[in-house]
Amino acid sequence: MTVLGLKETLNLTVFALPQGERQVRGGYAGDLLSWVMGKAEADDAWLTIMSNPNIVAVATLTEVSCIILCEGVSPDAGVAALAAGKEINLLGSDSSVFALAAQITNLL
Repeated sequence: MTVLGLKETLNLTVFALPQGERQVRGGYAGDLLSWVMGKAEADDAWLTIMSNPNIVAVATLTEVSCIILCEGVSPDAGVAALAAGKEINLLGSDSSVFALAAQITNLL
C-alpha cells in the first residue's frame, strides 16, 4: 500500500506529502527517538506522539515511508515545512497509537 492509499483509507490529516506514492511495508510505534533509530525499518509507517523537528531527522536516517502523529498531535511550528523540504511524508490522526497500529496491521 502507498502512503497516499493509507492516508485515504484511514482518513489521515496531511501535514506534508511530498512522496505520496512511497510504499508502506510495515509499521513501528515509538517515541524514544534513539530507540526508533535502532528499531524502525525502511518503508515502515512510524506512529508517534513526538512532534518536534527531531522526528524529521530520525525519519531521514531510518528511511521510514511516513511519520503519523497520533492522538490529535499537530507538528510543532516549522516541522511540516521541514518534512516537506526533506521529502518526508508527515500525517496525523486523532486515533490512539494502539488503535491506529491495529488498523495498519490489518491493511498490510
